[in-house]
Amino acid sequence: MAGDIPDRSGAGGALPNLRQDDRIRELLGKARVIALMGMSPRLDRPSRLIGLYLSNKGFTVIPVHPTATQVAGLRAYPSLEAIPREPRVEIVDVCVSTQRAGPIADEAAAIGAKVIWFQPGAENPEAEERARQLGLEVLSGRCIMADYRRLVG
Repeated sequence: MAGDIPDRSGAGGALPNLRQDDRIRELLGKARVIALMGMSPRLDRPSRLIGLYLSNKGFTVIPVHPTATQVAGLRAYPSLEAIPREPRVEIVDVCVSTQRAGPIADEAAAIGAKVIWFQPGAENPEAEERARQLGLEVLSGRCIMADYRRLVG
């Protein structure tokens, strides 16, 4: 499983893991719907940039923010559970602090997501292990935007 291969190439410049790169290329080539936990309404936040980038690349990006109802013109939801079941969320991208990332694995599994992606700074070993126990594929310490640029274009 991709999440079981430690690799920080998207975040820290380490040599890429080719097996994991192939899996990420496959995931990003097939997935169409991404819930972005912590996509911020603030213009200066990386999570907003990531969400806009993915949206411009053809993904349906669903912002999840506890207080925003709209982020960058996209309808935002206060939690994963509040997102309508269609279209089905395939990837949950976690752009929140490590402390807030903990319960997200249970929420992601509850909505039927298949992949949970912990951005750099959101890594949480306990949440990652919990996600694996729930049957989710886990990627951690990697930037989904950087990986898309590098592997898909």
